[in-house]
Amino acid sequence: MAHVTGYPTRTWPGRPFPLGATWDGEGTNFAVFSDGAEAVDVCLFDEDGTEHRVPLEETTNKVWHGYLPRIAPGQRYGFRADGPFDPASGARWNASKLLLDPYARAVSGALVLDDAIFGHPRDRDDDVQDHRDSAPFVPRSVVVHDAFPWGEDPRPQTPWADTVIYELHVRGFTAQHPGIPPDLRGTYAGLAHPAALDHLVQLGVTAVELMPVHHYVTEPAVTRRGLTNYWGYNSLGYFAPHAGYSSSGDTGGQVGEFKAMVRALHHAGLEVILDVVYNHTAEGDETGPTLAFRGIDNPAYYKLVDGRRYANYTGTGNTLNGRDPHVLQLIMDSLRYWVTEMHVDGFRFDLASSLARSFHAVDRLSAFFDLIQQDPVVSAVKLIAEPWDAGEGGYQVGQFPPLWTEWNGKYRDCVRDFWRGAAPPLAEVGYRLSGSSDLYQDDGRHPYASINFVTAHDGFTLRDLVSYEQKHNDANGEGNRDGTDDNRSQNLGVEGPTSDAAIVEDRQRMVRNLLATLLLSSGVPMLVAGDEIGRTQDGNNNAYCQDSPVSWVSWDLEPWQGDLLSFTRRLIHLRREHPVFRRRAFFTGRPSHGAGVKDLGWFGPSGEELTDADWSRPAVTLGVFVDGEEIHSRGPRGERIVDDSFLLILHAGASPTGFTLPGVPWAKTYEYVLDTAVAEERGFRPEAGTTLDISPRSVLLLRALR
Repeated sequence: MAHVTGYPTRTWPGRPFPLGATWDGEGTNFAVFSDGAEAVDVCLFDEDGTEHRVPLEETTNKVWHGYLPRIAPGQRYGFRADGPFDPASGARWNASKLLLDPYARAVSGALVLDDAIFGHPRDRDDDVQDHRDSAPFVPRSVVVHDAFPWGEDPRPQTPWADTVIYELHVRGFTAQHPGIPPDLRGTYAGLAHPAALDHLVQLGVTAVELMPVHHYVTEPAVTRRGLTNYWGYNSLGYFAPHAGYSSSGDTGGQVGEFKAMVRALHHAGLEVILDVVYNHTAEGDETGPTLAFRGIDNPAYYKLVDGRRYANYTGTGNTLNGRDPHVLQLIMDSLRYWVTEMHVDGFRFDLASSLARSFHAVDRLSAFFDLIQQDPVVSAVKLIAEPWDAGEGGYQVGQFPPLWTEWNGKYRDCVRDFWRGAAPPLAEVGYRLSGSSDLYQDDGRHPYASINFVTAHDGFTLRDLVSYEQKHNDANGEGNRDGTDDNRSQNLGVEGPTSDAAIVEDRQRMVRNLLATLLLSSGVPMLVAGDEIGRTQDGNNNAYCQDSPVSWVSWDLEPWQGDLLSFTRRLIHLRREHPVFRRRAFFTGRPSHGAGVKDLGWFGPSGEELTDADWSRPAVTLGVFVDGEEIHSRGPRGERIVDDSFLLILHAGASPTGFTLPGVPWAKTYEYVLDTAVAEERGFRPEAGTTLDISPRSVLLLRALR
C-alpha cells in the first residue's frame, strides 16, 4: 500500500458513479448507495489497524460520495452508516458496525468470531442496539487498480453443443496435486499451473465451472463447530475474488492472480464459468452478523417478511431482494465486471429460482431476467440456472427463458433410478437420453439447454453413489441430519468399503455405466472433479464444511483409477469426434434421408422397435439407435454434416440378457466401440440379427455399418 502521511480530514465532492472505490492515479473516489442512512463515513485503516474516519458529505440520488486525494491501491477501508435503528420496521443502521463496501474489488482479513460482538443468538435482544465496535473483528475492503497485461487473451467461445463442463473447487482440485509446487496448491496460481492444465486438457473438457470464488466468510454456527464453509456458498463480496485462494496476499494481489489464471485457462482452450450466489448473503437471518448490506440499507437489500424477519427461500436465513432497482444494479454491475474486467466466460446461478421471485411466486419474466436479456455484455456469455430454491413452488426445471440453460435435475434423478434398478418408465429414460425435448423444445430451445449431470458438488461422488445407500455426515457436526436423504444410490451389497472382489468389480462397472450414459446423451454433460478417477468422500453427501482430504481430490491413483481416467478420456474424445452425440437440434423420430432410417430409433431386447404401448413400461434394457446421416447441423461453410451411426445398448438388470441387433435398413453389420463390462475392446463385427449376450449392468456401444 502506498504510504499516506496524514489522511485527509474532508473529502472533495467526488462523483456518485461508479459505485465503490475508484482510483484515478492521484486519489480515490468513494461512492455507496444508502437510502435511509443519515450519515456515512469512509473509514481508512493503517497497517497497524488504526482507523481514520472521513465523512462523505455529498449525496446524489441516495448515493453518498466523496473523493480523497493520495489514497492509492492497497488502501484498506470500510464504511459506517448511521441512521434509525428499529428492527421491527427493518431499519438496522448502526454506526458501531464497520461495513464492507458492496462494490469492493478485493477483501482483506477474516471474520473473527468474538463472542463479545457476535455472541450466540439466544443471548441477544434483537431490539437493543449493539454499540460495541465491530471493526477489529470484520474484513476490510481494499482499493484496487484494475490494470492488467492481458496481451492476447483468446476467449475459446466454445459452442454450447460442443461444451463439456468440469465442476471444480479451486482449493480442492489443487490442494494435493503432486505436480503443483506446495506454495501454489489451493490457489488460483495453482489452477493455472501447467500440471493442472495438463490434466484438464488431456481429459478433454472444454470449460471449468468454478465453485464460488466471490469473497465469502464462514457462518458463525459453523465456526463454533470448529469447521469452515469450504464450498463458499456464503458470499459477502460480489466483485472480489476470494482472498483465501490467493498466493499473492489479500491487499489486491488476489485480483491479478485471478486474471492470470483466467488467461492461462484460455490459452489452454478452456472457458471459465463462475458459480455465483446472488440469492443470499453471508449475513444470515436477523440473528446474524452485520457485515455489509444489513448495515447499509437492510430494507433495500433483503426480502423482509414483516420488517424484522427475513424471507428464506434459500435455506440460509435470508434472500436478496431482486425486485429492488439498487439490488438489480448491484447484480448486473457485478456480472458485467467479471466479464469485462476478469474475462470470465459465463455463470452458473445458484438457486436461480429465488432471483425470479416476486414476493412469493416464481416469475420467469421477472425484472432480473429482463435485465439479463437486454444486456449486451451478460447476454452474450454462457448462462446456467440451478432451476430451484428452497421455497414453495421453487422447482422450475424447464421453465427458464430461452436464453438460459439449466441444470437438469430430472436427468440426474432418472439416470440414477435407471442404474440402481428402480426401473423408471421407458418414456422418462427416452426423454432424458435424447436431450429432454419435453422440457426445452416448446419454447424454441435446443438439446444443449439441458445441462446433464449425475453428480455435483452437492451429494455423493460417483464412486460413493454406487457404494453407499445412506449418508454418513457425522463429521459435519450436525448429528447426520444435514444433507439429503433422497440419494437414489445403491451399495451393491455392502455399505461402504469392502474387500469383496465381486462387489468391487460391480461398483467399478457401474461408475463406467454412469459415465458412458452421461457422455453419450444429448445435451451438455457436466463432470465433477475427481469422478473421472473414482474420488470418494467416504459417504459424506454434504461436505460443505470439510476443508480436508474428505473434499480434496487425491492424485495418488490405484491401477483401476488410472484405467477409469483412460476410459473417461476415451468417452470425451468419442463425443468430440462424433457430432451425432453433440446435436444442435432435437431428434424428430422420422426418416431424414433416402435410406428411410429415422434419425432416432428405440429398440427392446428382441431387436424390434418399441411400440406406443411400450413407453409406459419399466425401463431395464434399452437400445438407442442414433443416425449420423443427417444430424440437422451445418459446418462453418454451410455444408451438411454427416457422421457415423451408432447403437447404444443400456442394460440395468442384475442378470445377463440377450439383445438382438436391428437389421436392414438400420445396419447390415455392427462394430464394437466400447463395452463397460470388459477390460479390452472386442475385435469382431456381429451381423445384424445376431443376438448378443449382454452382461449384467452394462453399456454397449456399437457402430452401425450399412
